[in-house]
Amino acid sequence: SGSAHPKTPPLPLLPIPTARQIQWQLAETAIFFHFGTNTFTDREWGTGQADPWVFNPIHLNASQWISSVKESGFSRVILTAKHHDGFCLWPSDYTDYSVESTPWRNGTGDVVRDLAEAARTASVELGLYLSPWDRHESCYGKTVDYNEFYLAQMTELLTSRYGHIGEVFLDGAKGEGEKDMEYLFPLWYARIHQLQPSAIIFSDTGPDARWVGDETGVAGTTCWSLFNKTYENIDARYAGEGDQLGQDWVPAECDVSIRPGWFWHPSEAPKSALHLLDIYYKSVGRNCLLLLNVPPNSSGLISPQDIQVLHEFARIRTAIFSDNLAKNASVFASSTRDDYLYTPDKVLSEGLYSYWAPDEEALASNWVLYLNFDTEITFNVLLLQEPIQMGQRIFEFHLDVLNDKGDWEVATNGTTVGYKRLLLHRRLAASRLRLVVEKSRADPLISYLGLYLDSFS
Repeated sequence: SGSAHPKTPPLPLLPIPTARQIQWQLAETAIFFHFGTNTFTDREWGTGQADPWVFNPIHLNASQWISSVKESGFSRVILTAKHHDGFCLWPSDYTDYSVESTPWRNGTGDVVRDLAEAARTASVELGLYLSPWDRHESCYGKTVDYNEFYLAQMTELLTSRYGHIGEVFLDGAKGEGEKDMEYLFPLWYARIHQLQPSAIIFSDTGPDARWVGDETGVAGTTCWSLFNKTYENIDARYAGEGDQLGQDWVPAECDVSIRPGWFWHPSEAPKSALHLLDIYYKSVGRNCLLLLNVPPNSSGLISPQDIQVLHEFARIRTAIFSDNLAKNASVFASSTRDDYLYTPDKVLSEGLYSYWAPDEEALASNWVLYLNFDTEITFNVLLLQEPIQMGQRIFEFHLDVLNDKGDWEVATNGTTVGYKRLLLHRRLAASRLRLVVEKSRADPLISYLGLYLDSFS
């Protein structure tokens, strides 16, 4: 017929994320709720010997938990259904060490159920943490017996009783001198994905999301979603940076508490909103998901001080990122793969599924985007995103501004991009900019570019 056809998309570069990993990363943030007997005994790691009778959150209102975080821009939560002390926040058939043995609601309460119902009503995704380490259960230390016990409890949590579960959070915490114990992780993973096929499984090495290697909420300045989850004895640096040669897609999750401790303590106060903003730049802004712990207090509510900080954190993020100063730019490229689908102006449209792609014949020295403005803009934040469904590619780039002398001057530079990269730099005023990709695993693809003014940091 003689009709023109668009250029086909470039080939994805393995490894690439699953659909559930993409949806998980799109959320960008989540809230952790650490709650249990420790909340009432003023401890961080319970001994497993606390009397269940201490647990009595007489004003517990899971809807208040959910509304507090949803109003602050969070759409996912994770609850410590069982922490290291073995106390269960649901009435388990396999132990008496649970809410069933407490005065709260005369032993008829179920924190997991309350939160599941509140989250479902508010369209917030629920995740659960079932601690592998159990300091109360007598069979802990007997590999077969305890793995059977653990899987039985996991099955209780992941079947029809509580509905859809979006994430299962696992860790390797265990105190020195504790009983030797082999966790049958591959069996656990298979069972979890069988019961909740769309759930993300987090652990030190995945399979779906990995620990970033610290509890400060900070990723490496270089952070790949590429990883080798079969490696043993992974150190904090490898966890935080990932591996540009990794064979698996295992993005990092940055966990940190809004307070000094993970459980609520009356003597502690929350971090400031500006502190949380700094963490946001170093977690979400480094290709990770931020998991922020906000512990309910002993009355069963999120404390007013914590709510105030969350609301202020949300207000600051909105003030900074609601106005992309790049939106009025004329965007040009050193080369383009196609004059319709992959044009440079695609970087001004939010979303992963439209992107600029250079001509596949272009040399690496010719991967450049130019932004021209009618008048000067003042900015100090650069945001970049790659279409991660096509693989993570970029590992070195810089942004230049044209100075008064007509020379290109480096404004900021970075290494990896991935789902999102945020670079906070000195305040600049300019009308001519260029983004230069210096190194990439394959032709670089950019789905979004933003320029913002942060007047808070």
